[in-house]
Amino acid sequence: MIIVQIKEGENIEKALKKFKRKFEKTGVIKELRNRQQFEKPSVTKRQQKIHAIYVQQLQRAEE
Repeated sequence: MIIVQIKEGENIEKALKKFKRKFEKTGVIKELRNRQQFEKPSVTKRQQKIHAIYVQQLQRAEE
């Protein structure tokens, strides 16, 4: 459960912004989106490998 402390006289919009930020940091929405469609472990590994190659190419290009 997310609890947001509100100071006296604080704007409700600021409190809502704090709540949204805390909620986003918990990763609930991200986890929900990941669970909507199953992805095989082999596909996940392949995507990670492609991303690692891409990052390496960017680093080499900078040097």
